[in-house]
Amino acid sequence: MTLFRNVVFIAAIAGLVAGVVLACMQAFATYPLISQAEVFEKTGGGQGHDQAAAAAPAANTNATSPSATAETAMSTAAPAPAEAAAPAEEDEGWAPADGFERYAFSVAANIVTGIGFALVLVAVSEFAGGIGNWRQGVFWGLAGFAAFTLAPGLGLPPELPAMPAADLTQRQIWWTATVVATAAGLGLLAFRKSLPLALLAVALIVAPHIVGAPQPDSFETAIPEGLHHQFVVAVTLTNLAFWLVLGAVVGVVRGRFTGAATSLRDSFA
Repeated sequence: MTLFRNVVFIAAIAGLVAGVVLACMQAFATYPLISQAEVFEKTGGGQGHDQAAAAAPAANTNATSPSATAETAMSTAAPAPAEAAAPAEEDEGWAPADGFERYAFSVAANIVTGIGFALVLVAVSEFAGGIGNWRQGVFWGLAGFAAFTLAPGLGLPPELPAMPAADLTQRQIWWTATVVATAAGLGLLAFRKSLPLALLAVALIVAPHIVGAPQPDSFETAIPEGLHHQFVVAVTLTNLAFWLVLGAVVGVVRGRFTGAATSLRDSFA
């Protein structure tokens, strides 16, 4: 029970800090771009996102974003606004109002996502001996960024409102398979020193991209290509910072938690 309590405590602190940091960066880096895209969504015509596509994994979300909002997961990633164009106003579902309410919900979503990713990071790292300090945490954070943001983002880049997207279920399956395969491949490269396993690791990392991510029937959109490019860069950089902060905080908190103990199982709260 002590081990479980320690894992949850460390994950809660790290997820809180990383989630707040991500929300602050998104306020300046991604939200203005989303607002611009919503203008095109409402006035530009073209093929728009449906509500299912707006909740798809990318990134945060976060989701590629822990933008997850699963597009966050993480896409996780930058949370994509849930509201989509509807034929009649009365058919639109509830969505937080612009301004403080919308930002507050985004902050809460980022914190919850951060805690979830931190739980995964702490639990997995304990099988490898644990994260001893912030430097090790940074490397673990880079691995998390590669598995949850970078690799899926190569096939499913973060999407703005009004952009076409493939079937949600297919994207979720491909995203999950890519994350699992990339994480397994990185683990084999880092902890198994043999040529056959290294080849297997490379095959696991490359396989999802050979299969290819599901794509929409048409790529026509009212969103300018330059705006989408800015958004992809912004989401990728904010998620990189998120994972670095998450790993570093896990290393710092865990180091103070364990003291002279070698693992969380031997430490005390």
